[in-house]
Amino acid sequence: MPAPDAPPRKLLLVVDAPSLLHRNHHARAHTGLVDRSGRPAWALHGMLRQIIEAIERFAPDAVIFGLDDRKASVREELYPAYKAGRAAKDEALVEQLDRAGTFLDALGLATLTPPGLEADDVSASGARWARDHDWNCVIITSDRDAFSHISEHTRVLRLINGGIDASPLLDPTRLVSMYGIAAEHYLDFAALRGDPSDNLPGVSGIGEKTAAVLLTQAGSMQTVWADIEHNEGRTLAATLDSWAVETGTRRMGATIVRKLAAPEARERYEFNIQMMSGRDDLDLGLTPDVPGTPGLLPLDLGRVNTVVGYLGVERTTTLAVRVLSTDPASVALR
Repeated sequence: MPAPDAPPRKLLLVVDAPSLLHRNHHARAHTGLVDRSGRPAWALHGMLRQIIEAIERFAPDAVIFGLDDRKASVREELYPAYKAGRAAKDEALVEQLDRAGTFLDALGLATLTPPGLEADDVSASGARWARDHDWNCVIITSDRDAFSHISEHTRVLRLINGGIDASPLLDPTRLVSMYGIAAEHYLDFAALRGDPSDNLPGVSGIGEKTAAVLLTQAGSMQTVWADIEHNEGRTLAATLDSWAVETGTRRMGATIVRKLAAPEARERYEFNIQMMSGRDDLDLGLTPDVPGTPGLLPLDLGRVNTVVGYLGVERTTTLAVRVLSTDPASVALR
């Protein structure tokens, strides 16, 4: 934690743009909103409204939007079945996903579409950038994968139904209270559990509840694998059985050791780690010492008025001008 007399850290807001666009497409398609050229704009408009609300709430010094490379995928090259089974995207959503980067760039906000990678990788790199530059970071997403980036520097606003104000803001303490998993163990937890939405099976026989108990009682998976490899899992089994006695639940130490010792278990776990780990070394292109460069707030009044005005929603233009082109009122609270 900063020293009591240290100035407050600056704040970077990292936005998982595809996540917000998907949610707003489904939530707002009934409005049929189009921009002044007649193109579908409800998802773009919904995302913008949520970001304005977030900027007003958090008063960030810089904002960057992560976008998916929609033409190439390193993960799909490694695993052709990655995300297989998802329903085809609606054409109107695809059109707005394709326009999002240009729209945000025109506003003066920073965007990054990493070649072959995804918005998740921008989130990971944003968390790393904040730590390296001694900033704070808030990641806005509906994807639980971002929980692995939670730290003393980084919180995650997980969008759920109800929008920005109704969504939980997770720090290390709240993550444990809500999900029972420490942030430093979340990637291990996800790799054991798997992710059906990405078509990544988990380790056979290790569901969410078992994975949570395993990591809470035994620590990191590096410790677990070492005990299985060098001690036949005796320490792990004893630890889990001791927990079962204390909590009055069925002993499961030997069963879990047997499942983790199966030949395919570690291979599946390590493959999921490889697929789920976000790249945290991307160049975000942020230059906070150069006023007026993309991503830094406030934005240019004329650009905000022109770009947001093109959506054709006067009340949103008025709100955007007030929040994006001036210091938000909440900046005084920091």
